[in-house]
Amino acid sequence: MKYTQAKIPATKRIALVAHDGKKSSMANWCKKHRAVLVQHILSATGTTGALIASKSELEVTQLMSGPMGGDQQIGAKIAEQQIDMLIFFWDPLSSQPHDPDVKALLRLAAVWNIPVACNEASADMLLTSTLMNTELPRTQPDYSAYISNRIR
Repeated sequence: MKYTQAKIPATKRIALVAHDGKKSSMANWCKKHRAVLVQHILSATGTTGALIASKSELEVTQLMSGPMGGDQQIGAKIAEQQIDMLIFFWDPLSSQPHDPDVKALLRLAAVWNIPVACNEASADMLLTSTLMNTELPRTQPDYSAYISNRIR
């Protein structure tokens, strides 16, 4: 596999996802960090996005509900390099009917080498990082050779 250099921009495109048992925590976290988050572009799965917008008055692009395809929409945006950071408050103690979608989402974030926070403490660390409001170089897979070989 070849890799290429890319950049995470200073204005981050942040995806916000939360399981049912963590939605309230996510909304409260967004309200607490509103001053930082308002400087970035936010997307969220449906119910989570509506709750965040309601509690924090942040502008959030609301995708479909996670089980209805929202997790996959965010995964597609990661693969298309339209998401720079994933904050996913997941509930490790609850069974999720769309667990394969959740695993696929986390796998894509790892493949494309974007920052991921899976709980409030790691999300706090990302948001308070000195790199949060600066451009950040990152290595990502270079699929151009693979794609050109598939087209032939």
